[in-house]
Amino acid sequence: MMKKKIKWGIIGTGKIANRFADALSNLEDAGMAAVASRSMDTGKAFAAKYGIATVHVGYENLVADPEIDVVFIGTPHIFHLRDALMCFQAGKHVLCEKPLTLNAEQAEKMIAAAREKKVFLMEAMWTRFFPIHVKIRELLVKQALGKLRMLQVNFCYCAPDDLENRFFNHELGGGVLMDAGSYGISFATSLFGPPAETTAIADFGPTGVDFQSSCLLRHKNGEISTIATSMISPDVKNATIVGEKGRIDIDSAWYKPTGMTVSIDCSEPQRFDFPLPEGYNGYEYEAEEVMNCIRAGKTESAIMPLDETLSIMRTLDKARSQIGLEYPGEASEKYRASA
Repeated sequence: MMKKKIKWGIIGTGKIANRFADALSNLEDAGMAAVASRSMDTGKAFAAKYGIATVHVGYENLVADPEIDVVFIGTPHIFHLRDALMCFQAGKHVLCEKPLTLNAEQAEKMIAAAREKKVFLMEAMWTRFFPIHVKIRELLVKQALGKLRMLQVNFCYCAPDDLENRFFNHELGGGVLMDAGSYGISFATSLFGPPAETTAIADFGPTGVDFQSSCLLRHKNGEISTIATSMISPDVKNATIVGEKGRIDIDSAWYKPTGMTVSIDCSEPQRFDFPLPEGYNGYEYEAEEVMNCIRAGKTESAIMPLDETLSIMRTLDKARSQIGLEYPGEASEKYRASA
């Protein structure tokens, strides 16, 4: 029996929006109803590429479109709160690119608004929905590693050699902690819960954001997470979960993996491989989760729950406070909150 088709609107036409639209094109139960861009030419080019019928100039026009069930927000995270609130006012469900917002205060506002309007909201932490990560959760429920001890995560890459790029842009909430560190903190939180203690260090570049950073998290039952990130290094993207009985080594790139090796006690290491279906890029899995939740009448995902997203944003805030990274406008937000 064919599932009811869910009609998507896409806000933004950047790299992530392109990848997400490409993924939707692989799903029979997903329809792309419209895209919104700041310019008609850019919107038309995006729509032609993915067979989208309607182009809106201005995001407010897209959220008012009655053909749309759910909106993917692919704008920079400094705009996520603004764009999501616009969607909620129009009664639209939302999948919002990570990190959910610029800080925890904004995340609280977004989550409260979604709950008030009784619409679906999820942070697009696509990693959690890959079959390898589903298998990891199954193994840990069975306590295959025994008591968990540690998570070690590396997420190092070379960002485009352009200091005007959003990765390096202070005005756009740039920096490797928010871009790549959010993945590692999310992974650690999913395994061990919120950290009881957060320690962060960073090396800043000339644009005023962290080009390299590292977080050390101690969780409530003594587990330790180490998360190293860089956007000025060659690729190092591996992760290891360590337990009292063994370890799980996740293939690179750990945040979009297709394989891993499980080593328990003195047993022969066991391989698990889940290659992507032909043509897939991996964003399909989170899109399916969103659509299944909407069909079931759910307003959040049990795999990426909103309270956990808020906890992750609070950890990011603590880490940024330690490295001394504040973004434009945040000081006024804090003033309004305390007034």
